[in-house]
Amino acid sequence: MITVTAGILFRDTRVFIARRKAGGRLPGKWEFPGGKVESGETPEQSLKRELQEELEIDAVVGDRLGESIHRYDFGTVKVLFYRVYWNGEEINSKDHDEYGWVLLDELKSYDFVPADRPIVKRLMNGHDGPDTQRD
Repeated sequence: MITVTAGILFRDTRVFIARRKAGGRLPGKWEFPGGKVESGETPEQSLKRELQEELEIDAVVGDRLGESIHRYDFGTVKVLFYRVYWNGEEINSKDHDEYGWVLLDELKSYDFVPADRPIVKRLMNGHDGPDTQRD
């Protein structure tokens, strides 16, 4: 099983999503950014590293919001979803061909990777959204 992390970033009432580039796995699908947990890393360390590499931001990893396991043709993936805080600096994604901020009720208009769909549903149902941040 491949363990990956994904960050849920909020700005006001919007959430950050990104579309995978052509040429890789699941091209054209939308996702919450993150990546594979490397040997010797905690999931939180992995997500911080991945967001620095992918989005060029210095993130603080918050609460774990959930997890999902999905069997793809290339293997089984376990995704750990975390709330992410950052200082508001500009996001510059290197690994996606499109990205931006959308309202939670707009998430249904995007074709997400299957492993992210459970957290999309949770967010759309009002769980773990921007108004439910914990101190």
